[in-house]
Amino acid sequence: MLIADSGSTKTDWLLVAPDGQRLELRTDGINPARDTRDIIYKVLYHQLLTQIPQTIEPHDVYFYGAGCIEPFSQTVRDAVKELFCGCSVEVESDLLGAARALCGDEPGIACILGTGSNSCLYDGKDIVMHTPPLGYILGDEGSGSFLGKTLLNGLFKGTLPETLREEFCSEYQLSLPGIIEHVYRQPAANAFLASLVPFIAKHRSVPAVHSMLIDAFRLFMKRNIAIYGHKEMPVNFVGGIAYQFEAEIKEAAEAEGMKTGRILRRPIEEIVQYHLRNDKILHYTAQN
Repeated sequence: MLIADSGSTKTDWLLVAPDGQRLELRTDGINPARDTRDIIYKVLYHQLLTQIPQTIEPHDVYFYGAGCIEPFSQTVRDAVKELFCGCSVEVESDLLGAARALCGDEPGIACILGTGSNSCLYDGKDIVMHTPPLGYILGDEGSGSFLGKTLLNGLFKGTLPETLREEFCSEYQLSLPGIIEHVYRQPAANAFLASLVPFIAKHRSVPAVHSMLIDAFRLFMKRNIAIYGHKEMPVNFVGGIAYQFEAEIKEAAEAEGMKTGRILRRPIEEIVQYHLRNDKILHYTAQN
């Protein structure tokens, strides 16, 4: 069994042998909404295949990734099948992967908080309701890019202490014109904004920064979670931002009358457990 958890910058792979042994791999990110079939195949052939022992041939491949919605999913499916002839391939969104990792076969609310943000209502099998994240310009509340944007706004509009602005400019060697250049004229502005999160984490005990974090996570819940209408359900999270700011997320949830459930840094191991459990059920059903 070969499992993939793919973002736009990197893909984590986990190869699980029948005896339970695991081999962790990493390649460049694969996003079929952005990447051509040739690019995807080159990543698989030159980066993934070279890390897998020649004696191993995956029989089942489960690929969860950003941009994996139809018709783009077919591009990944075709490339994987060309690389591993005869294997079974399932390609799904990273959001369904998060839901399966966090909730398993039970209904629940699953969220991703990383460079971007996303959420869904999950019935234990499928996503039944989804709030569009709208990206870092129009949405992505609570994400790394949103926190970076909010930090810069506070530093240069004066709602955060002046001493923090001076420390930030010194540490990052950035002035306001340089920031404008990064955000408005250079590519991957969302990644640049998210790269500022370590500064926020380092100063999370500063009252104004703490308030900024709570407000950002409350906004995420107001705009993305409240619409599901299930305050009795715990809100589950996966992603680096969620993992790093667990305490602040719990405080924000409580302020919104919600409760948090599981918070995972990476979903891939839990996705493996989901498929091992469900494959056993399918195998048992087929035998009986």
